[in-house]
Formats: sequence, C-alpha cells, structure tokens
Amino acid sequence: MKRITLLVSVAALLAMIAMLPLSAVQADGHCEFAEDSIKIGGLVPLSAPGAVAGGVAMSWAINRAADDINAACGVSIDSVNYAVEIVIGDSEGSPERGQAVVERFILEDEVQAVTGVYHSAVGLATMGMLDENGIPTVFSEPWNDNVSANGIMEYDGRPPRNADGVDYVFRVSPASSMVGGVVVDWLLDLGVGNVVIIAENTDYGQPAAADELARFEAAGATVTQINVELGTEDFVPILSRIQAQAETPDVIRVLVTGETSYNLTQQMAELGIAPSDDTICVTNQVAFQSEQYWQNVPDGNYCAFNRVGIIPSLFSDTAVELNAAYFEEFEDIVPSYAMASYDAVWIIADGMARAGSSSDGAAIVAAIETTDLDLSQGRYYFEYGNHNPDLPQGTPAFMWHQWPDPVVTMMQYFEQGQSSLDAAVIFPEVYQTHGSGYIAPGTSP
Repeated sequence: MKRITLLVSVAALLAMIAMLPLSAVQADGHCEFAEDSIKIGGLVPLSAPGAVAGGVAMSWAINRAADDINAACGVSIDSVNYAVEIVIGDSEGSPERGQAVVERFILEDEVQAVTGVYHSAVGLATMGMLDENGIPTVFSEPWNDNVSANGIMEYDGRPPRNADGVDYVFRVSPASSMVGGVVVDWLLDLGVGNVVIIAENTDYGQPAAADELARFEAAGATVTQINVELGTEDFVPILSRIQAQAETPDVIRVLVTGETSYNLTQQMAELGIAPSDDTICVTNQVAFQSEQYWQNVPDGNYCAFNRVGIIPSLFSDTAVELNAAYFEEFEDIVPSYAMASYDAVWIIADGMARAGSSSDGAAIVAAIETTDLDLSQGRYYFEYGNHNPDLPQGTPAFMWHQWPDPVVTMMQYFEQGQSSLDAAVIFPEVYQTHGSGYIAPGTSP
C-alpha cells in the first residue's frame, strides 16, 4: 500500500499546533527534533482471521496522526521537540498473538505508549500486561464492557490496576452496553417482538449478545440466539434453520465483525430472509465502509447498521480533512475506528506534552485523565479516574477511563451502491437525516 503525505489546511494545522506548547514551533517553521523519538505501538489486526480491513484502516490512521503531529514539530518536552514514531504490530485478531506483540512492544521495541486494538478479546488479553508494565494505553476500538473498568474489578484473576495504584488503560470506543442500548431502543420503538441474534463466539459477540438479549426480554420480546465462529464462510445451514421457524422473525441482529459479517449478510439477502417485507436486517458497523460493503454484499440494500462516531453531516474541519486523506488513499469513507485511532495518538501526545515526560507513565496517565481536546470525533475527556474516583451509584463500572460521549446512531441504505455519506440516519430521532425511523424495502424516504 502506498504511503501518502497530504498537507492539511492552514486552519487545521494551526489547530493542531495550538494543542502543543508554543516552544514546539520554530520561528521559521522548521522542525528540529531530538535524536530520540517517542515510540507508540499500534496493535491492529492485519491477518486472517482478524478484521483485516479494520486493521488496515486503523494502521493508516495511527501513522497519519504521527505524520500530522510531526508536521507540527512533534511533542515538546522541556523545550525539546520529539518526533513520534509508530511501531505497528499484527494481532491477527488473536488474544495469544496480541500478547506476543505487546511483549515485543515492551521488551524489544521499547514503546512508551500503545494504541489500537480492534477485537475485545485482544484488549482483554493484553490490558493486564500493559498495566503491569506501566504503559499508557488508549484503546480505540474494543467494545467489551470490561476493557475499561474501575481498578477494583478483575479480569482473568488479575486487577487491571497496577501495583502503584494507577490504571494505565483508557478507551475512546464505546462499551458494548452503550451501543446495544441504542440498537435495542430503536427496534423496540419499531415494535419488534420476535428477534434472532446471530453472535460471534468471542469476547465481543457473547457479552454484546447477552446485553441486548436481556434488554429485549425485559421489554417482552422473544429472542433466539445463534452463535457462530469467526471465519465461517457458509451460513446456509444456520439460515435454513431460521427459515424453518414457525414464526418469521421481525429482525435478524448480526453481532459478527469484519469480513465474516459480509458473508453472513450477503447470504441472508440472497436467500430472501432479510432484509425483506417481514424481517429487518441489522448488520455490523463495517457496512459503513460502503465501497467494501457493496463489493461483498451486493444484495444488501435496505440493511440497517449501527454507526459509532460522529455522523458525516456533523463532521468538524479535522474530520473533513481526515476523511479527504482517507478517501484519497482508499476511495472510501473514513470509518469510526480509523477516526478513533487517529484521535488516540493525539490524546497520547497531548498527555505526554502536558506531563512533561514521555517515560513517566504515571504522570502521563494523570495528564490523560484531564484531557480536554476537540479532535475528529468530538470533544474528548474522561470523567472518572484517579482524578475523580467516586462513581455515583448506578454508574456502570466501565465508565472508568471511558470517553463518555461517543455518538452512536442507526443508519440504513436505501439505494443500491449508495455511498454511506448518503445513507439515512434513522435513529436517534435527533440525528435523523431523512425524516424516517425505518425505510421499508422497495420504498424511498
């Protein structure tokens, strides 16, 4: 893949430079960097069975952020400018492989921070290692609720909190419960009563399915859950079982990620199961990458999908610039996990600049906890952490080191080959773009 260098607009570049101390900018505009660079590890899936398309987008965004930071003379610490250097590692979507890459990051590459991670299983498997080694980390895509949690909670028998009392892991992607609530609320508003959930057998799919199932059943809906493995190519036996049900489902909810979700969605459509007059198709967020979606799901018109991230009509200048660069590289719309990965690198760099250190992990964490930055997806801040440790009663534990304001919407295609920029935002009502909460197959809004 080619690597591009795209000059940002004057306004955007000034905004970027303003984020760092003024001493980082030379009077003549020339950047002089220290011999040592700041190394940030980017952990992304670039091989099967991981979500390769997602990993490629995230890798591009992480490198893009470093390019833009370095164009603004890098990170200034004690009046010395440090360039940001990215070290990419392929998780393959595997917890074991993710752990091996993080070990390499720490012992061989000597990274000072980490970002990325697409799969929840990889985030859960590596967060303990990152905490134990005091590596400030901003995850940009894993959704499992437990990826961000109060330090008193444990995963795999170990508390996320480091022995020094510091939690080193932050998250700017939403928790599954934040996304599931929007999806379920929308479907219940439509009056669905018979739901089929097809969920991948992973640390993303199973907790997400459990959360949505509980929400549906609490509202009186009937739910059938079917579990599948990532990498499955033939879903006909599973779909045939759905067709054989005595009662046609009102909705099929796909909790399967990456390329596997494309296979499932296309086969549902080919068989006429969903989308149809009787059954709503709700597929995975990768449907937002419209070029890839239509190549892989040519019969997927009228499928709805959850979209995480600011909607295109509300893109800021930074988002517009990032989308233009992404489109030039991939001829597609920038997905939310690329935007989040780009923003995560900026959050880390800003934290190091304000901490006055690229090596004092605890100081960097304290600075990130007080983040207040406007980036491609909106204003970033972390409401709860050591700076504000008391979660009010009823506040989910995953709000610890969690960005509380990711935008979650439901979108729907209504024309074959449609760009996701033109797809309808159908829920929540405040974000609706076409005046409709659902577009029935064969109609237009």
